[in-house]
Amino acid sequence: MTTIDHNLQTVQARVRQACADAGRAQGSVALLAVSKTFGADAVRAAALAGQRCFGENYIQEAVDKMAQVAAMQLPGPLEWHCIGPVQSNKTRLVAEHFDWVHTVDRLKTAQRLSDQRPAHLPPLQVCIQVNVDGGATKAGVSPEDAVALARAVAALPRLCLRGVMSIPDALPAGPAQDAVMGRVRAVFDAVRALEGEGLGAVDTLSLGMTADLEAAVRAGSTLVRVGSGIFGERHYPAA
Repeated sequence: MTTIDHNLQTVQARVRQACADAGRAQGSVALLAVSKTFGADAVRAAALAGQRCFGENYIQEAVDKMAQVAAMQLPGPLEWHCIGPVQSNKTRLVAEHFDWVHTVDRLKTAQRLSDQRPAHLPPLQVCIQVNVDGGATKAGVSPEDAVALARAVAALPRLCLRGVMSIPDALPAGPAQDAVMGRVRAVFDAVRALEGEGLGAVDTLSLGMTADLEAAVRAGSTLVRVGSGIFGERHYPAA
């Protein structure tokens, strides 16, 4: 068993236990393996251990990695999620290569993604990124503006609105952490209410990472994004 295989099993066990502790059904929380800064061989190891969904932050790095992984002829297709910021000059790459994007926080970005999504591909699955902490330097639409943005995104022809993503500031386990997770859940519930307007299935709350996935599961997360817990410590290149 490889280290990645072992780590993946450990994280999966954490998710199962978190679901049990929260009284949620097993299988109600999906695992996204965040493979940013790790090479194609790491993705291959995780894929051979059964992982199918991978998250990437850096667009060009991800596109290059996808090509390398595709050449490995793994059993079954992988699903690629963009979980990093999408600059205007990168929307075409995202639209052409990813299956999901979690970080839509402006209508202009959504419009470009819809316009540039190739016709032969299914609609791009989209989450609205929400900034629940209110930090001026953090990405994400404000909670107050999330529903209006979600409604506008859902109207775009080549996008499929799926839910909400957030990256709350790190907090120690306890009431404060649970409270901020609860604020994200409240935004998700407000966006999910758009289903009543005939906008399709809003079913994804992308919330929780290696350090706080238990609190996220308690809050109702349906997808946790785990990187270091699976692949190990990251080593970023020097600036």
